[in-house]
Order: sequence, then C-alpha cells, then structure tokens
Amino acid sequence: MTTPCLWTSDAMATAMGAARSGVLPDCITGISIDSRTLQPGEAYFAIKGDVHDGHAFVGAALAAGAALAVVARDQRDQFAADAPLLIVDDVLDGLRDLARAARARLAGRVIAVTGSVGKTSTKEALRAVFAAQGETHASVASFNNHWGVPLTLARCPASARYAVFEIGMNHAGEIEKLVEMVRPHVAIITTVEPVHLEFFDSVEGIADAKAEIFCAMEPGGAAVLNRDNPHFERLCRRARERGIERIVAFGSDAAADARLIDVALHPDCSAVRAEINGLPVTYKLAIPGRHQAMNSLAVLAAAELAGADLALAALTLSQVAPASGRGVRKRLEIGSSGEATLIDESYNANPASMAAALSVLGAATPGAHGRRIAVLGDMLELGPSSPELHSGLAASVAANAVDMVFCCGPMMRHLWDALSPGRQAGYADSSAALESQVVAAIRAGDVIMVKGSLGSRMKTIVAALEKHYPSSAASSDVAV
Repeated sequence: MTTPCLWTSDAMATAMGAARSGVLPDCITGISIDSRTLQPGEAYFAIKGDVHDGHAFVGAALAAGAALAVVARDQRDQFAADAPLLIVDDVLDGLRDLARAARARLAGRVIAVTGSVGKTSTKEALRAVFAAQGETHASVASFNNHWGVPLTLARCPASARYAVFEIGMNHAGEIEKLVEMVRPHVAIITTVEPVHLEFFDSVEGIADAKAEIFCAMEPGGAAVLNRDNPHFERLCRRARERGIERIVAFGSDAAADARLIDVALHPDCSAVRAEINGLPVTYKLAIPGRHQAMNSLAVLAAAELAGADLALAALTLSQVAPASGRGVRKRLEIGSSGEATLIDESYNANPASMAAALSVLGAATPGAHGRRIAVLGDMLELGPSSPELHSGLAASVAANAVDMVFCCGPMMRHLWDALSPGRQAGYADSSAALESQVVAAIRAGDVIMVKGSLGSRMKTIVAALEKHYPSSAASSDVAV
C-alpha cells in the first residue's frame, strides 16, 4: 500500500521560506527529527537539542531513505553540493513555520489539552473516541513541549477530521507560544495542582499559566474546565477575558455540565454513570481510578463540542488502554508459587498523581498472602514545599491500606521518615540502588505499584522486576 503524501517539497519550501538544494522529490510522506526511527520518504529536520545537534545525523538520515533534510544555513557547507536539502535560518523555527502552514490548511476540529495531571491519558482517550468516528491525528507519547507540539502539527494531514494536541509547560509563557500555533476549537484544562512549584510563586500562578491555552482559541471556541478544582472560577475569568463565552464544567459538583452521578471503582476498571449537558450516559472505563473517571467527563464534553456522537464516544471509552508508564498492568511469574501484579506508573509524578496512583493501589485486591506494595521515587520541581509534599503522602499510604513502601531519592526520605515502622520496607538514594531490595521482597499475590518523576528513573525498577519475574506468553498484560 502506497503511503500518501503529507507534503510536497514545494509546499514545505514555501511554508518555511527555504532555499532548495539537490534534486527534491515531490512527495514527502512524513516528518522526522530522529534518524534512528525515520522511515523512507520522510523529511528529516536537523534540530539542535540539549545534548545532540541533529546536523550530525543528516548523513545517517539520508542513508536511511530520507526524502530530504532540513538544515540550518550556517551548517550547509558540511553536506554534499547535490544533497537533497531545504535550507533555513533556524531548523526549529522552520518546523514551527511548517506547523503553522499545517494548521492553516486543516479544516477539521482541533482539541487541545493541558493540566497539571492527566494530560496524556486524556489525550489518548480523545484520540480513541474521535478515531472511532473519523480520521484523527494526535500527539505521539507526550510530545507536548517546544518541539513536540510543532512536530505533531507539522505531521497533521490536511484531511484529518479531528486533531488532538497535548500542551505542557513548566514555566509561564510556554503554553501561549504553543497554542498560537494550534489554535484550538476546544481547550481542556484537566486540573490545576501544586506541580512545577520550583518555577512558580504559587498555585495561582500555575493556574494563570495553564489559562494561557485560551489566548489563541478559534472564534466561537469552548473551554472545558474542572468544576471541582478550587481554581475553577479563576480559570473561568481568564477564559472570559479572552472572549470565550462557552464554558463547559465537568466534575461531581451539582452545577457541572458534564456531571459525575456515580462511579463504581473496581481493581482494573470503573463503571461510570454521568450526565453530559442533560443527557444521561452510562459506560465502562477500562482504566481504573476515580481521577480517570473524572477526566472521562472532560473527554465526553469535548467530543460533543467537536460534533462527535456522544453515545459512540462513551462506548469507545471501554476500549481505551493506559499509556506506557501510566498504569499499565503486568503479570509477574513468581517461580512455581504463583503470580504478582505490577502496576507501572513510572512515567512521571507529582503530589496529585501520586495520591491518585496510591488510591488505585488501594483498590487493588492482592492474592492469597499478597500485599499492596508502593515503590516510590522523588517528585521533582516542587521547590521549597518539596519536603512537606513528600512527607504528606504518608496519609494517602495509610488511607489506602498500603502494606509496604520502598522509597528512593533525597526527597522521598521525608516520606520514609513519616511512615510507621511497619510500612518501611526499604530506602535507597537512587532507583538503581533500590532495585535489588524490591526484587528480593516480591512474593506471589503481591500488587506492586512503581511511581516517581521521570528524573527519578523508576522505569529501571519496572524493568528489573519484568526481567527477574518474566511473564509467560499466556499471561502478559493484565486484561481490563
């Protein structure tokens, strides 16, 4: 099957104001910034990152079948005179220009998601819901930053009926620059919580930074906001200041437009009864946790605002699986004695998501003689409040009947010291040093949840458990 053209080289050159070099193919099938994963026919953008300069990999990209490479003018001389190139002043700026051109040609509905917690899982649920109803384009993984958003937009085909973008930040002003490219019809803020406090004076400052998503909405656009969050009214004011008249509130509050009526929480799913703008809806949510049920209300509200069928959207939610590192469950074979369950929450963490993950662990049912075990790494970027926010997790640990807690990192020492001695299972300065303690402690029937900020490298413990207790082909991922 022939891969359709995403861009012509002429359209790319025009959008970026690029000079041409060599023989350029007419059809460009995709956009890549990584020579290792590039597919033949794609255009390679030689972006200069924090660690590597993409210009060092142009040769590898062309050898791998890149249709052309986009390079900076001051780097042009290091490549052959006949190399297929588009030459720009700055490669990242060129990608942004191409992203704006992609948005200009897009006739579909555009949905943008931000928030302190739940951006990626909400984006993935939106992707699934819209994909069941028409051609849908969405961010890969957590491509939500200064290069991820323009890359996602540049990759968007003109034929997409729906396009979903995740937009992140850890400093004021970042979302505004990104949303000016995306220009959404619907903007969701999942919640505002005390994260990135290292870079903000207050949680109110975080709320204002999230509200930057309203600065470049399409005329007649709508905001979807968490009615249960204490910053709801502040966000509403910011939305109205930007001329947004349609505000749809979601939550359990009686005044919410997308209202949670009831939720039955099970170890590996939830049954939700809700009312979306007066319409009763009952559905199964394949990802467990009350926080996931709350965000599903935002998904359904956005789907309806974008013109999707509400009943089909609700039905689709039963098929949405958790994203990697965000609640994926694995069976671990503990020799001949039985199995344990691993809940991989290792992608990232902050106080709100940590409390939510502990509640999911609390809802899990261990097997015979099994225990609920939390393996927790530092939550980063919390500033002066970090010690208090880490020690404060002890209340969630107790409330969710967690039997054993392993902690790693200097900040998690504060939680370790706040735990009762009976729950203290092991402490180390790093995830690598904690690995052997966790692996040695596991027994059949246990449910183990691993979570920490990305910089805490908790994925190493997940990998160690999977390596030491490999699952059989018949019992890999836990079905939900």
